[in-house]
Amino acid sequence: MPIWIWLLLALIALWIIIDFNKLVSLRNRAQGAWSDIDVQLKRRHDLVGNLVETVKGYAAHERNTLESVTLARSRAEDARSNAQPARSGQAEQALSGEVGRLIAVAEAYPDLKASERFLDLQRALVEVEDALQNARRYYNAVVRDLNTRIQSVPDLILARPLGFREREFFELEDKGEAAAPHVEMSR
Repeated sequence: MPIWIWLLLALIALWIIIDFNKLVSLRNRAQGAWSDIDVQLKRRHDLVGNLVETVKGYAAHERNTLESVTLARSRAEDARSNAQPARSGQAEQALSGEVGRLIAVAEAYPDLKASERFLDLQRALVEVEDALQNARRYYNAVVRDLNTRIQSVPDLILARPLGFREREFFELEDKGEAAAPHVEMSR
């Protein structure tokens, strides 16, 4: 066999190795990015639970609001535990709406608004929302890069047969939900 055939085969093998490694790297970064989102969602759900308990002591007659937040949190936890980005986005949007209602209820109770525990929980919730927004942005960027490579020639020639699949984006239906909620922290 002529040497140029060996060189061609070596170049093809090198391309396969390099391309495969790039795809594996992107897949692993996407999994790691989803793990970061998962951690932030868990923190958020824990904070919402604490927020509900704090408000419950001051606003016992706001039972419907408290139950709505608890139900939305439960649905969001379920979606998070199943690692389904699209479903998680919808559940988190619903939870954000319910948390907004809960904070609005708290506005009617001056003692609660002035409570150090409530203020700490609000601050922590804002911090988690910021971290979640950053994690969501990073995850979606990695998924975009992975999906683009999987769908583009020549990578698609290698990606599909080796089992690489597109991942879902973590999106919110209402793009306004991507921003951290406005929380008034004055006493």
